[in-house]
Amino acid sequence: MDAKRILFITQEITPYLPESEIATICRNLPQGIQERGREIRTFMPKFGNINERRNQLHEVIRLSGMNLIIDDTDHPLIIKVASIQSARMQVYFIDNEDFFQRKSTICDENGAEFEDNDDRSIFYVRGVLETVKKLRWIPDVIHCHGWMSALTALYIKRMYADDPCFRNAKVIYSIYNDAFKKPFNDNFADKLKTDGAKDADLESIKAGATFTNLTKLAIDFSDGIIQGSETIDQEILEYISGKKDIPFLPYQSPETYMDEFNKFYDVVLDTNTK
Repeated sequence: MDAKRILFITQEITPYLPESEIATICRNLPQGIQERGREIRTFMPKFGNINERRNQLHEVIRLSGMNLIIDDTDHPLIIKVASIQSARMQVYFIDNEDFFQRKSTICDENGAEFEDNDDRSIFYVRGVLETVKKLRWIPDVIHCHGWMSALTALYIKRMYADDPCFRNAKVIYSIYNDAFKKPFNDNFADKLKTDGAKDADLESIKAGATFTNLTKLAIDFSDGIIQGSETIDQEILEYISGKKDIPFLPYQSPETYMDEFNKFYDVVLDTNTK
């Protein structure tokens, strides 16, 4: 039987960014899943505080050069790649001068969240999906980590629903205790509708694109949900409990998560969802 292909879309990986719950899991998980016989690809944003020389990033010319239109503005898509030699693992980076050249990730030096984090999220998700298409690498499971990847399930199930690269892909969303405080801009839903989302798709963010509502949107379109942090928002947990048709994996300890996630991929692949 062919090895299943797992695509990891995350917002942070160590050693490229400082250690955190997401960054540590997304450094170790792809390696562990690869060692268990799966094929993997891993993506993250190329934030401006990532040292390109030290980490030996280089641009992949054949994948770069596309423009993505967000809110009527063209944004060039640049793809870079680096290798974690000890893991025999490549990491692809989504880069763009407008969105990812700042010397911090989500907030400025004063702790204020960037006004365009909504556009950055859209660009990141679309950039990953367009790059995967160029790679001609068809994933079986797409495992998303962190709110910057939250739109993936919506785009896969709506905007890329007929694309042969993603038509049969199952999307799993890991939910962490990584909330942003400032809701996305009021025209966020309009930007998603410009890309092809329907009003009915966006019911969860009708009252505003808060972290909780964005997470609900991700849940609505996902084929599986994982509780990534030991504690997450109670409202989100209650929302998950109401989705009886979506497989849910509760929090797993650092000692068990690798094998449990790997088994969960098969559970989701065997479940007829969406």
